[in-house]
Parts: sequence; structure tokens; C-alpha cells
Amino acid sequence: MLVWDDRTSVPLLKKDGLMATHDEDTGNYFYESDVHCVLCPRNPDDGESKIQDLEISTMFTHHQKIVVVDNPFDGGAAFGFPETPEEAARSGLVSGKDNIIDRGIQDAYINAIRRAKNFIYIENQYFLGSCYGWSADGIKPEDIGALHLIPKELSLKIVSKIEGGERFSVYVVVPMWPEGYPEKGTVQAILDWQRRTMDMMYKDVVGALKAKGIDEDPRNYLTFFCLGNRELKKPEEYEPPERPDPDTDYMRAQESRRFMIYVHAKMMIVDDEYIIIGSANINQRSMDGARDSEIAMGAYQPYHLATRQPARGQIHGFRMSLWYEHLGLLDDSFLHPESEECIKKVNQIGDKYWDLYTTEPLEQDLPGHLLRYPIAISSEGSVTQLQGFEFFPDTKAPVLGAKSDYMPPILTT
Repeated sequence: MLVWDDRTSVPLLKKDGLMATHDEDTGNYFYESDVHCVLCPRNPDDGESKIQDLEISTMFTHHQKIVVVDNPFDGGAAFGFPETPEEAARSGLVSGKDNIIDRGIQDAYINAIRRAKNFIYIENQYFLGSCYGWSADGIKPEDIGALHLIPKELSLKIVSKIEGGERFSVYVVVPMWPEGYPEKGTVQAILDWQRRTMDMMYKDVVGALKAKGIDEDPRNYLTFFCLGNRELKKPEEYEPPERPDPDTDYMRAQESRRFMIYVHAKMMIVDDEYIIIGSANINQRSMDGARDSEIAMGAYQPYHLATRQPARGQIHGFRMSLWYEHLGLLDDSFLHPESEECIKKVNQIGDKYWDLYTTEPLEQDLPGHLLRYPIAISSEGSVTQLQGFEFFPDTKAPVLGAKSDYMPPILTT
């Protein structure tokens, strides 16, 4: 078992590591057992400077998640896979020696986006990047380093479809805020990068609509959501023995009976015919190719492609099942996610569920979990504060984030 060796998990600093990995505890737990646990550091490559060596070994991680077993696949699921090293090499599954940059996951996302014909559905823990297209609003975009192309590829795909007079829809689901306390500087900095990314994309979409003389809500082409839940108190519900401290997020969440559902997925579905899923977030750490190590796989069914008619294979079935879980209902329009009818329906449901999530009094359990992301879009495409929601519910954390003046971007991008 290979576990990332967090170089900061030392007794003099913090035993569980600055990122609370508890890697030393994991190694000690399996010590002298039948499980051979190896703490594997993120070592720098040859030829780097000492400062770069320190940066890589302390700031970047082994982020991939994989379990390899010797049990064979059942039912022909692996039919057609390479069976020899030579076949694997011809399929592009072998990397050459001393390759210190591998942007294969970013390339796979870009290739899928460029091939997309109708719609894209994304769930990801983070959504930031393409900083070269951000507005220079209190920053120098060239100094940020979040250069990967995925957000810009998405907005340019929408722009190309608008210019061609075709429908295209992009749905993005992210957590209400990324992992950590929402008021903390790290989380606020990430939310700021996310806001700048959304802002860039919406300005692209609005610009294309205006160029074609179309007066339409840009959320009918690009729309963002988060997940949450809210429940009425049940008669025999467990009561915690102690009340939370007053004026805390925990106390406010308990009183309002609501909480965010964390999105930890890293997945993209294209036209119901192709899915890419793995460990890579849509941020620079994962997509850079020389920061965190990642793993992902892309899959499709050759007999279920969106050619003459919509794809209706297992990827389509998975998306429909996922939407039913998120929305709490089925609708015929969901069969055609690219349609204006569908994206308007999903936006309408997300708006309704956000209102139920945030308003008082609570009269029923939340019927679904997909909430509109609490931002507004100006007539020029700028991402602004949703009226009445400067802060996330039950917190004092600004939704739009805040630029950090002391934390280097390499840590938060």
C-alpha cells in the first residue's frame, strides 16, 4: 500500500501534517502487519533547483486514488484492452523514461470538449483556471500561474456554437465552498479564483450573444450549481447532549436545519456518450502535469454514440439516475440536456430549491438537492453578488471570496 508521505508530518511541526493526512499514524497502524505500507514522498525530479525541490516535496502531493487487484473482470468488461506491453504502448498507455511533465488528463478533457456536439455535464470539487483570460482586477493574471485551458475551452465551445446558430449547454456542479472553514484565507482565495474563472466564461458567452443580436440569459448556455439539504425535525430524532457554542456556523446550521452537501467528484460527461472520471480536480494542481500526481480514465460504448440519434447507453443511464438523485424528479426534457427547455427547467428547479434552502420558516424537507450557485450575472457578463446573499447561509464567509495578500497563488490554484 503506497501512501503519500507528507513531509510536514513531523513531531516538531504537526504530527498529523499541515494537511492533516495522518500518514505517520497510518504507517504505524500497519507496522509489523501483513499490510506492507510504504510512505511515498512526492520527490522532485533531477535538474531542479534546491528551492524548486523544496517547493515540490512540501507543496505537492500524490493525489491519485487507485486499487489494483488480481481478480479478473467478469462479463467481458475488459474485452479489447491491451494484453501485452507492446499493445499498451501502441494505445498510449506507456510513458517514456524521464518525462517529468504529463498533461494527459488535461489533454483528454480538452479533446472531449472540442469533440462535444450538444452538452457537457461536470461535477468537480474545484473549478478554476485559464487565468490568462481573467480581468486584471487587483491582480496580474500572468503572475497567478493557473494556466490550464479547461474553463476557456468550455466557454469557447459555447461561443462557437452560438456563432454557428446551434444549441449547446454546459452544466457545472461544485461544492458551495471548497474543503475547509469558509472564512479562512485559503478557502476565500480559492473562491476568488473561482469567481474570476466564472466571470471570464460568462463574459465570453455574453459577448457572443450580443454579437449575434441575441437577448438571452447566459445561464441558458452555462450554469453553475451546488448541493445542499434541509430537513424538518423528526419527533424521535437524536438530540446531541451538548449545544453548540453560540454564534458559530455549527449552531446556526443546527437551528436552520440545513447543510451543504460536499461535492468531491471529478467527472465530466459529454453528449451522454463519453465520461471521464478520476482523481483530477479542475485546478492547476491537478491539470498542470508537474504538480500533484493524478489518475483518470475515459470510457464510452462503441454502439451508443451520439451520431444520428442521442446516445442511450450506460453513461446516459448513469446521468439520468444522478439527475434524479439531485433533482428529486424526472422530466422528459432531461433526455435532451442541450435543449433550451431542459436547461431552463433545471435552472428553474435549482432556483426554487435555493429559495427553499434559504428562506424561513422551514415547512417541508427539501425535495431535491441541486441548488443554484449563489451568484448573479450582470448584463456585461460580470459575476456579482446574488441579491441578499453576500455570505453563504449560516456563515460569515463571502460567496465571491477575497484575494489573499499573503498566500502565494501556487498554494491555492
